[in-house]
Amino acid sequence: MSLTTLGLELPTDPRWVNIAEMNIGEILIDHAYCEQKAASSCISLIVQYFDKPQLIAVLTPIVAEEWGHFRRVLNELDKRHIPLGRPRKDEYVNQLRSRLRRTIKDYLEQMMDNLLMNALIEARSCERFKLLSEHIADAGLRKFYHELMISEAGHYRSFIELAETYVPTQRVRERWKEFLAEEADIMKSLDVRSDRMH
Repeated sequence: MSLTTLGLELPTDPRWVNIAEMNIGEILIDHAYCEQKAASSCISLIVQYFDKPQLIAVLTPIVAEEWGHFRRVLNELDKRHIPLGRPRKDEYVNQLRSRLRRTIKDYLEQMMDNLLMNALIEARSCERFKLLSEHIADAGLRKFYHELMISEAGHYRSFIELAETYVPTQRVRERWKEFLAEEADIMKSLDVRSDRMH
């Protein structure tokens, strides 16, 4: 899974994976909450866009997968006798929302933005999982993150395809480019954190 395949314009700072490995407990805690938020986000989309059967059909199994990932991360924490602890502020996602979520009167445009926001978060998660699967010493975690990388890549594509189901493809691609440019700018501004998945 390459950066080009995911569409991301800026790779993760290469220092992150080494820092993450040295603080894997903190990364796992943050990762658990990322999975919980991903499941909750899909549920919110289903509730908000209850009149879109295709969206409901696609997102319902993703809810189950994300919740399954949450349980798997909890298991990895349990193996290491690490308590879950409190949720952390997700500066990455908050910055995305502050820059890209604005008041939109058009219903379908709003839905497109919400779907693309989720696609972008999944794409960045996928890229980070790939780094962990290739570079950390723990063989069990390498396998774990390889499996999750594949799953997140599928979710990323599903969100894009859903947007294109309801909005003309050209418009989705134009908006996606705007999202990618903003995300790259955000990545440049964020510090490399030892306790955050993003």
